[in-house]
Amino acid sequence: MGTPEAGGPGDRVDASGFPHREPGPINVQRYRHVPAYSGIATFLGLPLCLTPEDLRAGGADVAVVGAPVDMGTGHRGAAFGPRAIRSSEWIMAHTPAALMESDTRTNPFDELTVVDYGDAAVDPLSVDASMEPIRGVVREIAETGAVPVVLGGDHSVLWPDAAAIADVHGPGSVGVVHFDAHADCAESVHGHLASHATPVRRLIADEHVPGRNFVQVGLRSVLMPDDELLAWMRAHGMRSHFMAEIDRIGFAAVLEKAIAEALDGPEHLYLSIDIDVLDPAYAPGTGTPEPPGLTPRELLPALRRICHETPVAGIEVVEVAPYLDPGNTTAMNARKAIFECLTGLALRGKGVPGPAYLDPIAAGLDEPS
Repeated sequence: MGTPEAGGPGDRVDASGFPHREPGPINVQRYRHVPAYSGIATFLGLPLCLTPEDLRAGGADVAVVGAPVDMGTGHRGAAFGPRAIRSSEWIMAHTPAALMESDTRTNPFDELTVVDYGDAAVDPLSVDASMEPIRGVVREIAETGAVPVVLGGDHSVLWPDAAAIADVHGPGSVGVVHFDAHADCAESVHGHLASHATPVRRLIADEHVPGRNFVQVGLRSVLMPDDELLAWMRAHGMRSHFMAEIDRIGFAAVLEKAIAEALDGPEHLYLSIDIDVLDPAYAPGTGTPEPPGLTPRELLPALRRICHETPVAGIEVVEVAPYLDPGNTTAMNARKAIFECLTGLALRGKGVPGPAYLDPIAAGLDEPS
């Protein structure tokens, strides 16, 4: 029998169980100290899981999974985002045990078992055909009790990602905190329902998430929402915080409002971070940059707070386009965003009180004697 032709049915066979092995995380790094540019590119060099049985056997608290699609944004390169985030030289080496979040002096890996779960089986020729495989793998993680952290890919993945969390926890029980320069509520783009500009509309129309439980922060696009779309958003009760409001009352006040609104009803939260919420000075490698935006000093502590102070059940970081990313700045900030989220989850797991916890020494509250 000959080898199947590339692109044939055999290419979509799930080989994660071959050959037979005992379930559990697999350490794919040969050495204990692996430079960030070396070894097999799992997130921070973490062990790999391929099946739900691996997640359960390893007691995984968090599983990082890639959703490498960019057809929904016009092929600007976001499909390479998961690989770029995994291999970003944010730190010298992939040694999670040595990492410390400086504001809280917390190593999240002391409290959490975090693994890499590979990538969803996306269709490289169809964003529509990629939605269900992404939804399936995110649901697979959530059903084990682990928190999925999805590496995009363009923002079309919000539709299957948040829908998967609603599949597990129940429609209407999940709210979304959505950091983005764009509202992403369009009915369609050139007739396509699945795109990076439509996922919020799809989730509300499919009744996975009520409109009033979408909380948006950082909107400022010159293209959307227009008056018609803004009327639709308000009619569905969405809470949207534009940069104009942030300029008027300050980011800290807007964040307080967003956290309170996020806890208004839902038992679980999904955190969606489009990297273009950052100003292009800090995230040039994205398909639709929009100045002026948030700074990392605003966004990163906010992500940590939300994961610490609210019941986050899933996270995504999307729209990193590495070929547009001189200096690796965007991938670096995306990776640090995930690290801050993990720190927040660890603080919540430890029962550290909030709000806005800071280590006393780091905050200058505990002077040497």
